[in-house]
Amino acid sequence: MSRLLRRVLTSAHTHRNFKPAALHRSLWPAASLPDSDGPAFAVKLTMEPKLYQPPPGVRGMTSLDKEAFTQTITVPALRVPTGVLNKVIKSLRKSTIQRPGMTRVLHDTEDNGEFRLVLLDPHRVSSTSSFSEAEAEALRSFDVAEELQSHELLLTYDNLKSEEVLEAVLPLGQDVTSGFSRVGHIAHMNLRDHQLPYKNLIGQVIMDKNPGVTCVVNKTNIIDSTYRNFKMEVLAGEENMVAKVKENGVMYEFDFSRVYWNSRLSTEHQRVVQLTKRGDTVFDVFAGVGPFAVPAARSGANVWANDLNPESYRWLQHNCKINKVDGKVRTFNMDGRAFIQGPVKQELPALLKGKGSIHVVMNLPALALEFLDAFRGLLHHEPPCDENLPTVYCYGFSKEDSPDTDVVNRASRSLGFPLENRCSVHFVRNVAPNKDMMCVRFTLPKEVLFSSNDEQTEPSVEPAPKRQKCMETTDSI
Repeated sequence: MSRLLRRVLTSAHTHRNFKPAALHRSLWPAASLPDSDGPAFAVKLTMEPKLYQPPPGVRGMTSLDKEAFTQTITVPALRVPTGVLNKVIKSLRKSTIQRPGMTRVLHDTEDNGEFRLVLLDPHRVSSTSSFSEAEAEALRSFDVAEELQSHELLLTYDNLKSEEVLEAVLPLGQDVTSGFSRVGHIAHMNLRDHQLPYKNLIGQVIMDKNPGVTCVVNKTNIIDSTYRNFKMEVLAGEENMVAKVKENGVMYEFDFSRVYWNSRLSTEHQRVVQLTKRGDTVFDVFAGVGPFAVPAARSGANVWANDLNPESYRWLQHNCKINKVDGKVRTFNMDGRAFIQGPVKQELPALLKGKGSIHVVMNLPALALEFLDAFRGLLHHEPPCDENLPTVYCYGFSKEDSPDTDVVNRASRSLGFPLENRCSVHFVRNVAPNKDMMCVRFTLPKEVLFSSNDEQTEPSVEPAPKRQKCMETTDSI
């Protein structure tokens, strides 16, 4: 594009349509303007494919210097009568310049206010022939002269996107991280080792470019499987870890540094909650701060919610109160297995005789499948029944080529009962290139729930085929 553009700019056609005399002195020092008697194109037109890449001198910067990103570029512009300005903008919406913090309409300093300058994207427009047929027809219908003006434009750090800044700063050939998880006012990043020397700069850029983000943190280790939280360091902004998050119409508050929360699970929370109805009972074995428990209670279910982490338990109670469902949620601070063999065991006999459905949610993907053995013989002293058996939603990670088969086999082994053809498996999300999060849903078999210990047998299941090993990327669940 660059070579072709140079040819176009030196062609007779461009000399007619691209008028350097329209350079605007308000944005460019008079001393640097071309002499009126000099060559028509004395001003260098900087319109390269990488037009918006910051100056090369910022490469390797570790402490953010916003002024170093400033540069002057030349862009094409149209002189448009003010009376048809809005119509022209609408017709040229694909061709006008689109930069953060930059206006695409300027006053024309060379007339009495009857015209405005509409700035165009030089990647799309290099001459009047660049306009589409529809755009050209619109310009003719609005009596807009098809003559491009050249306009010197000051491009600053504020006009650059976060990925453009980071691409310019990080070493060539290394991947650029501008993605993050948003948790209220907190941006949560997972930086790679090669990005750590630039971590504070990256944090500042993410905060600058995302309104409402006042704190940027980086995960420093994998999630602790006991309490499902992780250590983190603040890269930029305030050290306020208490976040306020609204998910599916429900407000949550929690200390993000001491509990587990993943905004990517919003759809899954909603999917399962929608399977419950008024009058149902929900046992949330690993409840966290309440993303299943609170909305289920709001929909009319009776909820028993448990979490081993004392901080999660405290915020779970808090979220029940602020959402006015504390009267419908009983909270516990116990180990998951103890919760199943305690409160769940005590409540099940009466619930099995009722009309409301029973749901057991086990969202601890790293370990939940191993907790299914807690249901073996749970009600072995009760008379067996076939009606109203609990529906279990158990989550697990899989690195196998067939993750569906893998989680079903593991669930079967833990239960001591084959679940093949007696369950459904839902793909939740891809956690890493070689790691999927799955949810296996099944009706708790009466052969498991009412069995005695001596009746338990290990199911015969085929191991899932192994997936070829590859480098994993750690990610929060």
